[in-house]
Amino acid sequence: MTADPSHGYVPHIDGLRAIAVLAVILFHLDPAWLPGGFTGVDVFFVISGFVVSASVHRLPPLPLRPSLQRFYSRRLRRIAPALVACLLVSGVASVLLIPQSWLSEASDMTGLMAFVGVSNWVLVGVGSDYFAPRAEFNPFTHTWSLGVEEQFYLLFPLLFLAWSRGGRGRLLSLGLFALASMLSIGHAVYAGSHPEQAVRAFYATTTRFWQLGAGVLLFQGLHLRQHDAGSVPAPGRARVAWSLLAVAALVALGWTLWSARAGHSPWPDGLWAVLASAGLLLALHFHPRALVGRLLSSPPLRRIGLLSYSLYLWHWPVFVLMRWTVGLDTPGQRVFATLLVAVLAWASWRWVERPFRGPLAQRLGAPRWVLVGVATLALAGGLQALLYWQSPHLSLSTVSRHPLDWYPDGESVAADYPGCTLQVGKERFEGGRARTFSRGDCVRPVPAGMPRNVFVAGDSHAMAYNELLRRLALETGATVWQYGRGGCPQLGLQEWRWAAPDCQAYDAAVRADIARRAAPGDVVLLVSLRVPRLSDQFILFDAREQRDSEHSEQGYAGRAAEAERAIADWRPLADAGVRVVLEAPKPVLPAPPYRCSDRFNAANAVCRNGLQVQRAWMEDYRAPALVALQQVASGLPGAVIWDPLPILCDADACRAQRDGRPLFFDGDHLSGYGNRLLLPSLQATLATRPR
Repeated sequence: MTADPSHGYVPHIDGLRAIAVLAVILFHLDPAWLPGGFTGVDVFFVISGFVVSASVHRLPPLPLRPSLQRFYSRRLRRIAPALVACLLVSGVASVLLIPQSWLSEASDMTGLMAFVGVSNWVLVGVGSDYFAPRAEFNPFTHTWSLGVEEQFYLLFPLLFLAWSRGGRGRLLSLGLFALASMLSIGHAVYAGSHPEQAVRAFYATTTRFWQLGAGVLLFQGLHLRQHDAGSVPAPGRARVAWSLLAVAALVALGWTLWSARAGHSPWPDGLWAVLASAGLLLALHFHPRALVGRLLSSPPLRRIGLLSYSLYLWHWPVFVLMRWTVGLDTPGQRVFATLLVAVLAWASWRWVERPFRGPLAQRLGAPRWVLVGVATLALAGGLQALLYWQSPHLSLSTVSRHPLDWYPDGESVAADYPGCTLQVGKERFEGGRARTFSRGDCVRPVPAGMPRNVFVAGDSHAMAYNELLRRLALETGATVWQYGRGGCPQLGLQEWRWAAPDCQAYDAAVRADIARRAAPGDVVLLVSLRVPRLSDQFILFDAREQRDSEHSEQGYAGRAAEAERAIADWRPLADAGVRVVLEAPKPVLPAPPYRCSDRFNAANAVCRNGLQVQRAWMEDYRAPALVALQQVASGLPGAVIWDPLPILCDADACRAQRDGRPLFFDGDHLSGYGNRLLLPSLQATLATRPR
């Protein structure tokens, strides 16, 4: 007999689900274990299209409205209960344990939009590459695939309606799905051929529809061929052929799970996962007792397949939360994480999924289930939003509990300057927009000797001086212009290591805008990271290698050449009476403080190098950069160097904290408290006139 899911349970489909979910889990534990494991999601899409077609096919046809109500009530009961439970629990855990940062900036919105099935478009909007480290720190990244499925289900019943009517309607439905799938493949091919479209290509429903459509078309093709769905296939050679196809498809699937390439999904590498999955379903439809069918129908794989939805839901937030806290690096941590996922998945399946599939759950009726489901999703999303809003009061993280000290966003400025108002604006220029800070009504006197305008230009470090610059405007009455773009330093002294061609036009536009606005007596402050990091937010670097490279002959030559270019770029402004202030390299730390300052994360592998560096070592580390800065200062009339290091470092060491308050947010950007400490020094530098 054939294995027809429209006539009942087909065990080998759960076995295929098991392979897909295990591949995804292995990839997320360590991509080196199964480099193409992410294509397990492609397998899920094919299965979903196949199975949902079968489930609708076996139901009696209804008019449009009752048909839609029945379909959406079934989908809601299948998807929503476990999803809501996972999102709420993950939301609570993330509020307790994860502070706001660059690594987590998209997490809250992704979690909220997962309740309404559009989290994939949130990830497209923020440019969160699935294969980049930042995605590994968002506990809701994995909901992108659920968003694709849920959006597919909005269209599915409309395209499948004619099929349910029978006759020529089945050909019409097949044609509609074929057309939609062809258009989707076209978009996938287009996006896959444009590297700048890689994030959209991976997450977009329009580039993924064809994978679910492949499952639908397979089901429809089989049932158009077989008027009697229970017919017996030809014996002998036909069974051998189906067995060989099943083996070939399984081998092809294994090859895809190993060899699929990051950045080439869903086209072209996702094609092989789809073809292999469809081949398995096709072969085992006609010969379910083939060796591959018996393997996929084995009890262990069937049990994993039954849990596959819950396993997929729970494995990702568990892995992410461990990365944020104790870590997910050692064999023991990975074993613990896997066991925890198994327990949570079983509990979710037993106590959340199953009750909504039984006869008791069906008594409510389809229209009421749709209303209840939508209302539940809305209420759960509202509760999640409330959790995020209250996170400073609920969090266990010192970062979230003391935001004014940690975040340099200037939230403390207004309270510290009663009787004064700060005017914040944005001014367009060819490279984008510059932010401006200026004093409005204020009872404080304007100190003598301060410039009328201070232009601050650089990379993300210029943006991390946000609080410092707001306070500077209120303290001095100067208008502060802030130009900043991550990775575009103006004068970073690291061009000999890597080129930043995308920054050249931006940097030139910044210089042109400052030249247009600046007047004699104004100041330009050049700010950037000018020594290599010892730690990033998710990775550590070898301090000895970094130090040796800074002291290499290549390094000295590269910095000298960059210094000469900087002199040429800024000399016209300096000759016109605009004073250039060069920020000396600030300390860099061997670990990111915001990830290492709580009991639950202090032992994380990213914290193993500690949160301080010896001052003598730091002075030696930055000495080559200071030589280059002195070269620039000597070549620009009136230029001076402003050095934050003596304020940020103690006599013996440069530490992440002082008196229990953070000086740095991550391994090189300052905290809000660090911003406030530097204000008097910068103000004194700006007021000092060169001889």
